[in-house]
Amino acid sequence: MDSRTASLPCLVVIMLLVSSTTPTQAQLTPTFYDNSCPRALNTIRTVIRSAVSAERRMAASLIRLHFHDCFVQGCDASILLDDSSSIRSEKNALPNQNSARGYQVIDRAKAQVESICPGVVSCADILAVAARDASVAVGGPSWTVKLGRKDSTTASPDLANSDLPSFTASLDTLIDRFAKKGLSARDMVALSGSHTIGQARCLAFRGRIYDNSSDIDAGFASTRRRRCPTDASGDGNLAPLDLVTPNSFDNNYFKNLIQRKGLLHSDQVLFSGGSTDSIVTEYSKNPNTFKSDFASAMIKMGDINPLTGSLGEIRRLCSAVN
Repeated sequence: MDSRTASLPCLVVIMLLVSSTTPTQAQLTPTFYDNSCPRALNTIRTVIRSAVSAERRMAASLIRLHFHDCFVQGCDASILLDDSSSIRSEKNALPNQNSARGYQVIDRAKAQVESICPGVVSCADILAVAARDASVAVGGPSWTVKLGRKDSTTASPDLANSDLPSFTASLDTLIDRFAKKGLSARDMVALSGSHTIGQARCLAFRGRIYDNSSDIDAGFASTRRRRCPTDASGDGNLAPLDLVTPNSFDNNYFKNLIQRKGLLHSDQVLFSGGSTDSIVTEYSKNPNTFKSDFASAMIKMGDINPLTGSLGEIRRLCSAVN
C-alpha cells in the first residue's frame, strides 16, 4: 500500500481529535430560543415595557447598557458582573461609574425568564433584546435581534476605560473607536442618534457650556448653565440630551446639532465641519433613513465578538458567574 494512502486514516483521527478539543462557535440566529424557551422574548418585552412606562429615561439607559457591554470584550454581559474575589467589575470603570444604569431591570427580566426556562437564556441576549424593546417603547425602530450569545466569566474595567468613547472625544477618535469594533462612521453617527432620548450629567457637559467656543449656541449654553454650576456641587445634575423632545425617539437630535445645540462635545463634533456633517444633515431631513440605519447599526453592534457554542456560560444571576 502507498505510504501516503496508509497515512490518511491517521490524519482523519488527528483532525477529529483536534476538532473535539477546539471550542465550537455557532452562528447567532433569531430563532435560537424558539424551541428551548418560546416565551422568552414576550417575557422580556413585558418587563421592559413596564420599566420604561414607569420611567421614560430607562429606555435610553437600556440602549446604552447594551452599547457599553458590546464595546468591552464583545456582547457578553460582562458589564453586569459585580465585584467579587475573582471579578473586577466594569461598573466601576470611569465611563460607567455613577452613569450606566438599568441593571435592576435586566435582573428582573432575567428572574422572570429563569422562572419559566431555568438555565436557558443568557444575560447577554437579554441585554440585546432589552435594547430593541426599549427603542420600540419610546417610538423608535424595531429590528430582528439575533440570539445565542453566552455570558462571559470575566470582566475588564481596564478595557472599559480604554475602549468606550469619551464625551470629550474628537471626531477622529470616535471614528477610530467604532472602526476597531467593525462599525463605520455612518454606523457611529446613527448610533449617536440614540441621544435623542436620555439625559447627561452636568459633569459631562460643564466644559462645553462654559468654554464660550463658537460651536455652541449662546442661548442654549446659557439655559444649560442654570442647572450646571461651575463648581462640583452640581456634578450629578441632569439635563436632557435633546431639549426639544427628550422622551421621544426621533431625529431632533440631528436638527439640534445643526443649530449648534449638541449637549456633549462628542455630539457636536459630528457636525463641526468634518466628514460626518453630510450624514447629520441627511438624518435631520430624513427621519426614516435615520431609524433604518440605527436599526442596522444596532444589529451590527450586537454581532461584536459574541461568545457562542461551548464558549462562556448561561449565568443563573446576571451579576455573578456560576
